[in-house]
Amino acid sequence: MHRGSVKLIAAGGMRSGADVAKSLALGADAVSIGTAALIAIGDNDPAYEDDYRALGSAAGYWDDFQAGNDPAGITTQDPELASRLDPEIGGRRLANYLRVLTQETQIIARACGKSHVHNLEPEDLAALTVEAAAMARVPLAGTTWIPGVS
Repeated sequence: MHRGSVKLIAAGGMRSGADVAKSLALGADAVSIGTAALIAIGDNDPAYEDDYRALGSAAGYWDDFQAGNDPAGITTQDPELASRLDPEIGGRRLANYLRVLTQETQIIARACGKSHVHNLEPEDLAALTVEAAAMARVPLAGTTWIPGVS
């Protein structure tokens, strides 16, 4: 990909290399991660379960990141809460997540016979349900049938 050639960035719901590979195969030039990066750094940590419950949620379910009362200290300006975040550990966790995300995407591309992740294309996809096949306009797994197309 050449500088300035990004035309479509897929965002929302990226959690694994499979999500990235699917987005690239469907035409995205790049993907954006958000919440997954926060989780990798340490948000929704069960160590703060009582704090999440006090906010009316639970570790693993809290998503009010913009409120400024993040118990893990990641999305807050509150000095007391922010002191809970160890940036060195958080940085290592995020680096590990990004490394694994990249490796998963590359493994999927290689499994499809591709030399680069940007060579993935819709023909490399198969859907596991009729609904997914119809929405993504890709064949149902084990068939060449695309619901609503053929």
